[in-house]
Amino acid sequence: MTSRSSTRQRLLPRYRGYRFSTAAFSLLLLLLSVGPISAQHVFPGERWERIEDPDSVGYDAGRLDALHRYIERLNTTGLMVIVGGRVLFEHGDVEQVSYLASVRKSILAMLYGNYVEDGTIDLQKTLTGLDMDDVGGLLPIERRAKVWDLITARSGVYHPASNSGDNLADAPPRGSQEPGTYMLYSNWDFNAAGAAFERMTGVDIFDALQSDIMEPVGARDFERRRHRKGGDMSRSLYPSYHMHLSTRDMARVGYLMLREGNWNGVQVVPREWTHTISGVVTPSEEMHPDSRRGGEFGYGCMWWVWDGPNVEEELLGGYTGQGAYGQWITVIPALDMVIAHKTVPDNQTGWQGFRGIIERLLQARTERHQN
Repeated sequence: MTSRSSTRQRLLPRYRGYRFSTAAFSLLLLLLSVGPISAQHVFPGERWERIEDPDSVGYDAGRLDALHRYIERLNTTGLMVIVGGRVLFEHGDVEQVSYLASVRKSILAMLYGNYVEDGTIDLQKTLTGLDMDDVGGLLPIERRAKVWDLITARSGVYHPASNSGDNLADAPPRGSQEPGTYMLYSNWDFNAAGAAFERMTGVDIFDALQSDIMEPVGARDFERRRHRKGGDMSRSLYPSYHMHLSTRDMARVGYLMLREGNWNGVQVVPREWTHTISGVVTPSEEMHPDSRRGGEFGYGCMWWVWDGPNVEEELLGGYTGQGAYGQWITVIPALDMVIAHKTVPDNQTGWQGFRGIIERLLQARTERHQN
């Protein structure tokens, strides 16, 4: 009989710099106990199957109906809630395609997996080793940053990014932080991570998105031609790589993560890699700036990870991609749940509005109202 401790050592990801959280490991052991993924779960074909009787999977139909009324007060354009591979709840136009904002970063993290697995991407490669510099030059200390530091937002490089929407205004002075020691949410890191991906693989991010994820999961609304890089190249050499997906295809991406990179028996993203990117690298108490510290999220590899003592039990082990205006791909393994939420530009659903959706889903669980 294999011991629990030896199982843990065997399963610990081999990617250096990763702190495998106790909550995530406990959840992993639970998932392992239920047997092979492809034999246990439903996967969508052209369409998702629907749960006709929410009570049969532990949810109160009346509370779910009330959720529609709550969402109508928000600017949500599309919402899908998947439980066990079937649609528990849907609202709005889930076929409409629009941009994902920063959820692009979480998807790039997924794309890294196969190339890390086969050695094409070396996470320990430095910016110097990749011959990566930028407008006006990077400092010698900054060029010591590794690819791993980029994807965990710990590079210590505080060079302006080609696009806004980060915490760079709260950065310490350039050259003051050793790479790998200080987390700051900076688009420079994420854009450079995209450039490093393309430099090491020789593959365009959007081509990889199509061939490595969207085609294997049977995306219904993906069009390669929609995807273009952008940003102000006079500020930085590294462009943003904004992605455009529908809500129902976002749900497929989230479901791929929930199933540990496995899609109906095909390992699309390496299983260990899904654990690595969705586990805590920077715990909540080490986040920067101070306004992010001590909240309900730590940070993984371009995924936000629920962390800290005040997080509800159901959300422990959960993680989310977050984008401006109200783009979320949220995975809650303890509930076998994926939530895909979308707005379109010029409309906005803030975090508190989306958190209200999550809270109402938790309240709809019949188990919470027993006893």
